[in-house]
Amino acid sequence: MGPELSIIIPAWNEEDMIACTLGTLCSAIAGRNDIEIIVSVSGDDRTAGIASAFPVVVCLSETGRAVQMNAGAAEASGRILYFLHADTIPPATFCDDILEAVRAGHPAGCFRMEFDDPHWIMQLYGWFTQFPLSICRGGDQSLFITRQLFTEIGGFDSSMQVMEDIEIIDRIERRMPFHILDRKVTTSSRKYQDNGMIRLQAVFGMIHLMYALGYRQEELRDFYRDTIS
Repeated sequence: MGPELSIIIPAWNEEDMIACTLGTLCSAIAGRNDIEIIVSVSGDDRTAGIASAFPVVVCLSETGRAVQMNAGAAEASGRILYFLHADTIPPATFCDDILEAVRAGHPAGCFRMEFDDPHWIMQLYGWFTQFPLSICRGGDQSLFITRQLFTEIGGFDSSMQVMEDIEIIDRIERRMPFHILDRKVTTSSRKYQDNGMIRLQAVFGMIHLMYALGYRQEELRDFYRDTIS
């Protein structure tokens, strides 16, 4: 019998983070044969070599998070796909949380989120992820989706370079409610530390607005690259 859940991690030059994430995941699923981990790697650092030291499947992909997640999904065997960023740690019960949600009739959803920075502003940002609003969503919250639904909607839009996570949730919500689990993933605050807590959130808000107003992907990409280090 094959795996029930496939964890898919897109990783672009994540040599500093990938060992911690994979070590935590492998410990959480130790002894289970219904879970597999796939790391979809692009970039030119040591991520692939580091990941290969763990009991995971490593696949090489073209650059682009949407492309990498589709490549990982193509390698996956599970009935349920779980897309997780390389700098995000899910709660200890994440496997059972996802499986129970799907059994309860929720074919797609995410966790709430908190940052690894205890500053009240960062914790406030995480607090907002409990609300069912597009502006409160993001790929750092991870995404679970049944393979059947993923196939029906055509997976991630590989032409997208920015906001690919929001776009796929938009398509899911045209079919059914998107479920937000009560427990939280913990994600790195490194970009906020590098770019400023208020400034970076303002940049993300502007990208959401530009996306809603129909700006082209190239414009969103250039804005992202010009404003975020």
